[in-house]
Amino acid sequence: MKVAIIGSGNIGTDLMIKIMRNSRHLEMGVMVGIDPGSDGLARAGRMGVTTCAGGMDGLVAMPEWRDVQVVFDATSAYAHKKHSEVAIAAGKQVIDLTPAAIGPYVVPPVNLDAHLDQPNVNMVTCGGQATIPMVYAVKRVSKALPYAEIVASVSSRSAGPGTRANIDEFTETTSRAIESVGGAARGKAVIVLNPAEPPLIMRDTIFTFSQGAEPEAVEASVQAMVQDVQSYVPGYRLKQKVQFERIGDNDPLVIPGYGTFAGLKSSIFLEVEGAAHYLPAYAGNLDIMTSAAMATADRWVERTLKA
Repeated sequence: MKVAIIGSGNIGTDLMIKIMRNSRHLEMGVMVGIDPGSDGLARAGRMGVTTCAGGMDGLVAMPEWRDVQVVFDATSAYAHKKHSEVAIAAGKQVIDLTPAAIGPYVVPPVNLDAHLDQPNVNMVTCGGQATIPMVYAVKRVSKALPYAEIVASVSSRSAGPGTRANIDEFTETTSRAIESVGGAARGKAVIVLNPAEPPLIMRDTIFTFSQGAEPEAVEASVQAMVQDVQSYVPGYRLKQKVQFERIGDNDPLVIPGYGTFAGLKSSIFLEVEGAAHYLPAYAGNLDIMTSAAMATADRWVERTLKA
């Protein structure tokens, strides 16, 4: 099925290359931008992809619009509202890589199949795509998951102006998705922009506090989930074994503003290396977003073809 990518920046360009190299069911239809001189549009042209520098209005006016069935939006939350309305009215499937979150949050190995009927799905954030699978891996083998906290550390070089302008949205969106998708009763997210040179690969730390779970079950669930994510992000890996700490009733964990708890604390340490299709390998935070978006679209097409 043919797709259009709106946004010819780093994420849109990387997604285009991924689709052309690795997608099972997708074919590039149009790469859309608003800057005729952007590297993304120039690269698309060199790769034989039809381009449009007129934004969404220009895309709709093109004859190719009729054949497009999936629209990826890699622009901004503000612009996405209009893009989504136009695409859905035309019967297109929309995959949102912005913070707009008009549709439900989707993390492919956790809840994708539950949202295949939604006309618009949101890919949360890079930190969410990397860490929510681990939160859910703990939740599914626990009786309760009162709390989960993630820290996403990314290279300053991989954080563009859009990311920097939306730090609050990143933490708020990721925190909500830790709860609504990951299954934690309370979630917290922190992002660290690391200026180290040479740039460091994305690192993520996940702390979960669960009840009714055994370390062996948590470790096995985490390992299984890592393999699931690696099916579309090969550079996703554990940095070390999961660390555990038992918290007893005699010395409960105090979470300020929330309460005191006894149970099992799990610490999970990840590294996400990008495939370096367009973005550098250290920009795993951007790579996991485009990889998750493509995996979502591929699965949607599979379901559509079987229907």
